[in-house]
Amino acid sequence: MVESEIRRKRLLDVLKNSSGPVSGSVLSKALGVSRQVIVQDIALLRAGSAEIFATPKGYILYTQGPAKKYRRSYMVNHTKEQIVDELSLIVDNGGKVLNVIVAHDVYGQIQADLILENRQDILAFYERMGSSKAGPLLQLSNGIHIHTVEAASERILDNIERDLRERGYLVAE
Repeated sequence: MVESEIRRKRLLDVLKNSSGPVSGSVLSKALGVSRQVIVQDIALLRAGSAEIFATPKGYILYTQGPAKKYRRSYMVNHTKEQIVDELSLIVDNGGKVLNVIVAHDVYGQIQADLILENRQDILAFYERMGSSKAGPLLQLSNGIHIHTVEAASERILDNIERDLRERGYLVAE
């Protein structure tokens, strides 16, 4: 086995055994390589079908447990001030917000992994956004964006859809 393959296997092992996100700098120190090598290794692992999410807190490996999970994408529209309300509506119903996707005139589809499971995650995300010079992706698309949401049942996803519609966030397709 080539040294780079061994390193990528170790990288996967670190992510598998982690209880939460692992930052690129922690991974680079653990594996004795630069942060850029970690970014390249993550890209290669993803190309090989590893489901690695890059969250604001670090990388996590998505491992679906024994219980079946259901996913649905919702196209929504709201203001920056309504972000916490919209995301809280989703997690309070039992959903996990996996990502945000916007359509951009020049770049096409832009996607960012979020992995928000509870109100604490949402508030930490919103605080990071507030302390950054960069705004939320919804600003690139006049508020319209898509979230992929995961839940334990279709019923939960139906409830999320109903509540998004009632709040006026859901975009009719």
